[in-house]
Amino acid sequence: MAPGGIVNKEEILPRIAYLNYDTSHPATSNAELRGSPLRKAATPSPGNRGKQSTSNMQDLLDCPVCFTIMYPPVFQCPNGHALCSPCRARVKNSCPICRGELGNIRCLALEKIGESIELPCKYQSMGCCDIFPYYSKPRHEKNCKYRPYSCPYAGAECSVTGDIPLLVKHLRSEHKVDMHDGCTFNHRYVKSDPREIDNATWMLTVFNCFGRQFCLHFETFLLGTSPVYMAFLRFMGAEDEAREFSYSLEVGGNGRKLTWQGVPRSIQDSHQKVRDSQDGLIIHRNLALFFSGGEQEELKLKVSGRIWKEQ
Repeated sequence: MAPGGIVNKEEILPRIAYLNYDTSHPATSNAELRGSPLRKAATPSPGNRGKQSTSNMQDLLDCPVCFTIMYPPVFQCPNGHALCSPCRARVKNSCPICRGELGNIRCLALEKIGESIELPCKYQSMGCCDIFPYYSKPRHEKNCKYRPYSCPYAGAECSVTGDIPLLVKHLRSEHKVDMHDGCTFNHRYVKSDPREIDNATWMLTVFNCFGRQFCLHFETFLLGTSPVYMAFLRFMGAEDEAREFSYSLEVGGNGRKLTWQGVPRSIQDSHQKVRDSQDGLIIHRNLALFFSGGEQEELKLKVSGRIWKEQ
């Protein structure tokens, strides 16, 4: 035991190894572990001693490879060194500490320890003050309203994440997107060779409306074997806030028009996810060419739209 009574992870794990079993053992399944009742952590006694104990419990659950919290199934080598399931595959079944063979030994003791504690949301530094039982923490973090947003720019790989003000500044300075004020718009989209079958993405347009930001996407791609054009709107904010707004899109020509009305999707949903769900105005190429005047040499589409707030 380390000085001061602090429990050391390397001392604990070998001692609890006898509680663990091979995953082929029928007595305990992963489903049973996940379904076990969650027990709240005992309230620590006043003073630093209780705080140290809670900290050490969390340290026991840190994977020595990726340094994140381990969730079931947790695996260990015969010497008691544990690591998370994704890293087990990454290290090719060799213990990163003692180089012993990992096999299929589950570290059930650590999984049980996890059931007994509560942990803060990993987005605590961004404003989330909630604390969750070990097993329910990942589910919350997947939908936490404080989690950072990904850059909504399409057509290029961009790994930038952050809050909305940061992303607006990033879009303006790095991607040079068009920024417009107002809740109505008219945009023209031109393609020099509409018969060419390829994916094309036009420059993103961002609208400042009702004190919030909305991204207008327009692109062409193959829907099955049919080339189509698609326009859709995304909201720069959380999904529950996006539902407060609606929008309409209209495209036409030669005395015809096609309209779409919907709810903007949050940028929490990726650009590709929205596109693949076909949640927007879809124009098949032949109809787009008809709207454009029937000429084959160049496509010219005018898309108009409006954003409003639901009462």
